[in-house]
Amino acid sequence: MKYQKVQKQLDERDKLRKFRELDDAFAQALRQLDDPDSDFDIPTGPPVRSLATLEQDDLDAKQEEQQHEQGRIFQQRFEALLSEYDFTHYDLAELSETLLSHGLWQLDTVPGGEQS
Repeated sequence: MKYQKVQKQLDERDKLRKFRELDDAFAQALRQLDDPDSDFDIPTGPPVRSLATLEQDDLDAKQEEQQHEQGRIFQQRFEALLSEYDFTHYDLAELSETLLSHGLWQLDTVPGGEQS
């Protein structure tokens, strides 16, 4: 019984000592923060951004997502057309090169785009 009481007293003393050390360290940190000449480097988070900037970022992200989705849909339709007409990518490249070389199709123009 006596041994348990002594052990309990030592634990309480140890806890009190650790608390005082923490309290002293905290007080010292607060003094350093209050001191204008202190070189204490305080880590900060990212800069605060305005609501307009956040809304613009959201809008940009939505537009990028829409462009990505449109590209995916185009690729899907393109592949469906190739399989419908039983064309391979090589066949399409060969057809494009033939049309360009004979002047029937000009680079950077959309075929059928200027129909009247």
